[in-house]
Amino acid sequence: MSQTNNNQAADKIAAKNLVTIDKSDIPDGGMKSYKQEDDSIILVTRDRDEFSAFDGKCPHAGTDLGEGLRCGDRVICPWHHGSFDSRDGTLLEPVAMRGLTQYELIDEGERLVVDTAAKIDNRAANDKLTDTHTIIVGGGGAGFMTANQLRHTGYGGKITLISKDSYAPYNRPLLSKMFLAGKMDEKYLMLGGREWASNNNIELRLNQTVSAVLPNERTIVIEGDDGNHEQQTADFLVVATGAEPKIPPFQGAELAGVYTLRSMDDAKAIKGATDNKNVVIVGTGFIGMEAASALMQAGNAASVTIVGRSRRVMSNIVSEAVSNTLIKLHEENGVRFVFGAGVESINEDGSHVSGVTLSDGSTLAADVVVLGTGVAPRTEILNEVNDPDGVQVDERLQLRDGVYALGDIAKATNQMGRMRIEHWRVALQHGMVTAAAILNEDNDHSLEERIPFFWTGQYGKSLRYSGHAATPDKGILFGSPDSLDYIEYYFDDEAEDTRASAASSLGRDKELIAFSELLRRGHAPTRAQLSAGFDMIEQAQLLSR
Repeated sequence: MSQTNNNQAADKIAAKNLVTIDKSDIPDGGMKSYKQEDDSIILVTRDRDEFSAFDGKCPHAGTDLGEGLRCGDRVICPWHHGSFDSRDGTLLEPVAMRGLTQYELIDEGERLVVDTAAKIDNRAANDKLTDTHTIIVGGGGAGFMTANQLRHTGYGGKITLISKDSYAPYNRPLLSKMFLAGKMDEKYLMLGGREWASNNNIELRLNQTVSAVLPNERTIVIEGDDGNHEQQTADFLVVATGAEPKIPPFQGAELAGVYTLRSMDDAKAIKGATDNKNVVIVGTGFIGMEAASALMQAGNAASVTIVGRSRRVMSNIVSEAVSNTLIKLHEENGVRFVFGAGVESINEDGSHVSGVTLSDGSTLAADVVVLGTGVAPRTEILNEVNDPDGVQVDERLQLRDGVYALGDIAKATNQMGRMRIEHWRVALQHGMVTAAAILNEDNDHSLEERIPFFWTGQYGKSLRYSGHAATPDKGILFGSPDSLDYIEYYFDDEAEDTRASAASSLGRDKELIAFSELLRRGHAPTRAQLSAGFDMIEQAQLLSR
């Protein structure tokens, strides 16, 4: 190729990387996304005469961030409420696990030129606490996020992550949402990618059992397969052992063909066992409902039946109206429900499941039984400091000086009070807070400035829930659950001046974002305000200016 042709090719590439934008398109304090021919998205934010440009796809699931809301200095994803600093793209709130890629801007007066080939390096130098060692026990969301955030915010010491699992940290919520349905390959579940540990200089020790934690000494005991014990002491010790499925004392619960769904191995086993089989799922919480949805979408099971004592599904989270919608959605996809009956026993044919006998005496044919009957925190290695419902920690998740307990085992204080919450986003929040505490950073928000959030995916529909309510039965419903277009606000009592403490929604993403932001800031609307036509989005944006 001639030099002229080389120059022409280079000019074409350079032109492709340059995107011109009119400043007047973007209001002060606002943002706008620009979709490109190559399917990329550019997001531009504005504060008076200051503009910033970013990769406009949320790094969690690729959502167009321009479809979300900007509230003050926060750009909030419409799907899963990941939040980013509007000025430099810093991650403020998971479930995203990293900040936004920022691009250089060329100011041409009335216009801006975004150069997507010129990325601004906002990475922190790993020069803090270089002579220290952090040990993390647990490879779930909380443990992963602690290690990841430490490395991305400047920690230069040694990090050792010890996990009982045989896999590097992976995205557990997607097991019941996508992986079991056959819609996502295992490699896409890996948090940070397959080379995350080596790329971040993290010593990852898999298939390791920590048999004891000595908080006062910041020491752990690792039990080897040969029965030998190894002790390790750290400057900072993070315990994030997660939760394990509860197995009710059913006769036959130990039979082959009975499964729980918590780990990658669990999901693989269920996938391999359900081809042309009759599946009974015990439990109407979101794990049971998601497993049913995933199996029906995979299309391999002969039948799927859900058994529940209550006549509602997800009854501790959503109202009867929303529950009825979810039941209808499942029935339309071929799921059968048996309500108002518990499991008396799981029947066997030899050593394998053959059916389920219910408390009313009826029997269901079953080749596979999936128990979605809740989980319990894995706190046994911290039993000397246990609360019956988790480990009591402070607002920075500290149990002792330099010792932290987080994720599903932590009974911690947040915006909604002291509680233990088994949600993925909360686990990731805990990781962010712990990393900031180790680094003694004051610029990261404590748990008291954060709120819970979770979502459930069923048949391609995503129901999102923000906050925490004592009951879903004192709510105000707007829209129609049956048309998959609603938002419902939940209250802890029926007083007119009581503020909403949670909301669930299908299809009203911006309104739920706005509510979440008002709730986070301590300004959730009252029952009276909502009844009077409170404009959630307007109020959230006004309060954030």
